[in-house]
Amino acid sequence: MEKLVNGARMTLTQGDITLQEVDAIVNAANSELLSGGGVCGAIHSAGGESIARECAEIRKEMGDCPTGFAVITGGGRLKARSVIHAVGPIWRGGKQYEDELLASAYRQSLMLARDFGISSIAFPSISTGIYGFPIQRAAGIALKTIRSFLADAPGPVSEVRMVLFSPEDLKVYQEALAEMD
Repeated sequence: MEKLVNGARMTLTQGDITLQEVDAIVNAANSELLSGGGVCGAIHSAGGESIARECAEIRKEMGDCPTGFAVITGGGRLKARSVIHAVGPIWRGGKQYEDELLASAYRQSLMLARDFGISSIAFPSISTGIYGFPIQRAAGIALKTIRSFLADAPGPVSEVRMVLFSPEDLKVYQEALAEMD
């Protein structure tokens, strides 16, 4: 499924984010920038030790990466040349600014992509795994934030791909995208 926004493509696909042939993939990172489970563990494993080393250097310089923010490293052994590590919120019932923090994680990632001349970027569904963010709610936030960014100032970003792990997750995002029309 695809939608054009200001000449840029927003696409939805099911698959493995570590196999995407794009300029950058986004890691649903933890604030310590350490390899974890889920998407984060898969990216660190597939990308190799250089990603962990770069994350350690970033952490030495700035400490933990706050929720809602993102940092960039090289892609290691991945097909993508860069990894943007975005820290999404842990779901706490919606009373701790989770919606705003999730939107910020997507926006910060897109701004890094623009600033680093990245034209194609692939996102997972940030915070909807072990962080427990309800996927229907997250899908709407993710897609609206991406659409708003592309409508306002995409810079070199010409493709934003949402890579969903399961057919069920893809269906949720397809429904959210259809509701945006």
